[in-house]
Amino acid sequence: MTSDPDPDRLKALEEKLKQAKGKDAPPQTATAKGFSQGEVAWRMVIELATGIMLGSAIGYGLDVLFGTLPVFLVIFSLFGFAAGIKTMLGSARELGRQAEKAQKEGN
Repeated sequence: MTSDPDPDRLKALEEKLKQAKGKDAPPQTATAKGFSQGEVAWRMVIELATGIMLGSAIGYGLDVLFGTLPVFLVIFSLFGFAAGIKTMLGSARELGRQAEKAQKEGN
């Protein structure tokens, strides 16, 4: 004894849902080229981690070559960290410029 849903009520409900979704639409969280902020954050994390790993690998290789294990590893790990930060900040500046440019063109 189930009753069929009233199509008029369903249409009215769909319209109310559309109106509610339109009013409370979340703000856009995309950067200039359409990357989400999560993608940009992962890009920066990867740049930082890559810098540290490359610096550590170079330092370890030099330590093995010269037989001075912790010295070059520590030094080049710090250089890798600095290089990762520099690359990360450069990417942030570039994305900021692109966002400003897109915003100016949009207005």
